[in-house]
Amino acid sequence: AATLLLSRCLLKMVKGNIVVPEEILNFCCNGLQGSTSLPRARDPGEREEAPGAMANPSPPGNPTEVQMSQLVLPCHTNHRGELSTGQLLKWIDTAACLSAERHAGCPCVTASMDDIYFEHTISVGQVVNIKAKVNRAFNSSMEVGIQVSYEDLCSGKHCSICKAYATFVAQGPSGSKVKLKPLTPQTEEEKIEHSIAAERRRMRLVHKDTLKDLLIRSPRETELETRDGSVAVPAEKTRVESVELVLPPHANHQGNTFGGQIMAWMENVATIAASRLCHAHPTLRAIEMFHFRGPSQVGDRLVLKAIVNNAFKNSMEVGVCAEAYDQEMSVSRRHINSAFMTFVVLDQEGQPRTLPMVAPEPGDGERRYREASARKKIRLDRKYVVSCKQTEVPLSVPWDQSNKVYLSYNNVSALKTLVAKANWALAGEKEKVRMYTLEEDKFLSFRIEMSVHIAAGRAFSLLSDLRRRHEWDRHYVSAELVQQVDDDDMIYHVVSQTLSSENKPQDFVILASRRKPCSKGDPYVVAFRSVTLPTHPASASFTRGETLCSGFCIWPESEEMSKVAYYNQATPGYLNYVTTNVAGLSSNFCATFEACEKFLLKNKEDLIMRLQDL
Repeated sequence: AATLLLSRCLLKMVKGNIVVPEEILNFCCNGLQGSTSLPRARDPGEREEAPGAMANPSPPGNPTEVQMSQLVLPCHTNHRGELSTGQLLKWIDTAACLSAERHAGCPCVTASMDDIYFEHTISVGQVVNIKAKVNRAFNSSMEVGIQVSYEDLCSGKHCSICKAYATFVAQGPSGSKVKLKPLTPQTEEEKIEHSIAAERRRMRLVHKDTLKDLLIRSPRETELETRDGSVAVPAEKTRVESVELVLPPHANHQGNTFGGQIMAWMENVATIAASRLCHAHPTLRAIEMFHFRGPSQVGDRLVLKAIVNNAFKNSMEVGVCAEAYDQEMSVSRRHINSAFMTFVVLDQEGQPRTLPMVAPEPGDGERRYREASARKKIRLDRKYVVSCKQTEVPLSVPWDQSNKVYLSYNNVSALKTLVAKANWALAGEKEKVRMYTLEEDKFLSFRIEMSVHIAAGRAFSLLSDLRRRHEWDRHYVSAELVQQVDDDDMIYHVVSQTLSSENKPQDFVILASRRKPCSKGDPYVVAFRSVTLPTHPASASFTRGETLCSGFCIWPESEEMSKVAYYNQATPGYLNYVTTNVAGLSSNFCATFEACEKFLLKNKEDLIMRLQDL
C-alpha cells in the first residue's frame, strides 16, 4: 500500500517538474522490488509475494470481499508492453480463491470460470484493481463474482476491464466435499447477485445441451466462406502442442497445480495457434468457460494443445485443452481443462483486420469448425439477450430454440432484479392487499402483495398456468398455449379485452418461465416477458401489446400460508392504467388481487385431489 501511495506521489512530482530527492527514489525502487502484501493467506500458486501486489482485508460489510491491487511491471507484459492475459487470469483466480476460502474456512479449488469479455488492454505502469466476493453458496460449491478495472496513476483515470464469475468447490481432508454455510446478502447489489446466481448456475448446467441441440438443427455439411483475396489456410498448420513440467512454484497450498497457472499456460499456446493463422500478434477478446475436470499435482507433465477451429471475417476461435500424465506414463493422459478463446488482430487504428479463412481437416476438424460457428451464435445470443441493458433492446425479442436458455435466464433474472430493489415505497393499503411503487429513471414499477391461506407450491401451480388466468383477471379473455418449451418454460398467445389507443383489443405473445426455490428462503417464481414468434405475427384485429418484466413471487410463510406478490415494470401502453391506480383514482388492482385470492382458495382443494389421483 505504501509503495502504491509513494508511486502516485512520485509520478505527480515528476509530472510537475519537481526535483525528487535521491533518498525517495531509492526507497521507491527498493519498495517496488521487494514490496509485500498485508498479512494474509498465501496466494495459490505463489511461493513469494508478487512484485507490486497488494491485497486488502475485506470491508466490514462483506466478510468474503477481497480487494487486490497489482502494479503492472515489465515482467508482466507482452511484446507490446501490455499486461499479458495469462498473468491477469492468475491474479483473477488468486483473488477469487481467497474470497471463496474466506467464506468456506477451508481450502477451495476452481471448478469453472464463466465467459470473460476483455474490454480494454492494460499498459505497464498502470494498476490493476480486482474485487472478488462470494455471491452465493450452494451445497459444496459457491459462485464468486470478480470485477477487474485499471487505474492510470498519472491521470487518475479508472476504467473497467472485465467482469467474471467463477465456481469454487470447498474441499475437506482427502479431497472430500464440505457442506457450505449459507450466505446472507446485505446490500441491494448483493441481493440481486445472490438471487441471479441460481439462474447462472442453471445456465451452466444446460450449456452442453444447448450446443448439442443447435448442432442437431444445423446443416451437417460444412460450407466454407468465400473471402476476396484470401487463400484458405489448413487448420493443421495452426496446431500447437507444448508440454510443461509442474514444479512446486506452480502449485497452490494444497499441492495441486494452481488453476490460474493452468489457464495462463492455455492462453499462451492459444495465442501461438492464432499467430500461425494471421502471421501477426493477435489480441484476446473473449474466453468461453474454463471447465476444470480434475486436478494435477507437482511432478505431472501437462500437455497443452491448441488449434484454430474457425476463422470468421474479423475474429477467430481457438480451441485449447490441457492433459496431464505422471512421469512414468503408467496410465493414459487425464483431461484437465478445456476452453475456447476468441482472438482479433488490430490494425494501427485499433480496428479488427480481415483474417484468412481456415480449411478444416475432414472428420474432427469439420466437427470443430461447425461447433465454432454454433458457439459464435450462442455468444451473440448471450450478448444480446443477457448482457444488454433493457433500454437498448426492443421489448419483444425473437424466439428460437437456440436462444431459449438465455431468454429464459433473462426473463427470470430481470424479475429477480426487480424484486431485490431496495427503494420500494408503500403507495396504498386496502384490507389485506398492499401496493408498492418503485420509481426509476425510465420506468415506473409496481408490486401488489397479500398473504393467502394456501401452500406456496399449490399457489405456484395455479398461477403459473396462464390458461386459467381469465378465471380471476377480468383483463384476460383467453390464453392459448402455443409452445411447451420444456417443463419450466411455456409460450402463450394472450388476448386481452383492454382497448388500446386505436380502440382495438390487445394481444400478447408471452414467455412464461417457472422456477422452484433453489434453497430455503428462495421464492417460487413465475416470470413473464414478451417474445416474437414467426407463427404468431401481429394481426390487424388486435394491437400487439408488450410486457417487459412482470410475474409472481411466492414465499412460504408456513405449511399452509404464503405471501403472494405480483410485480410489473410498466410499459408505455400500460402506464396510464398503472398511474390511475397508484394515484388512488381506481381500485382495479386491489379488486383483481382479491379475485386472485378467491381463485386460489377455491381451487386449492381441487388441486389436492388431482395430485392425489396422479
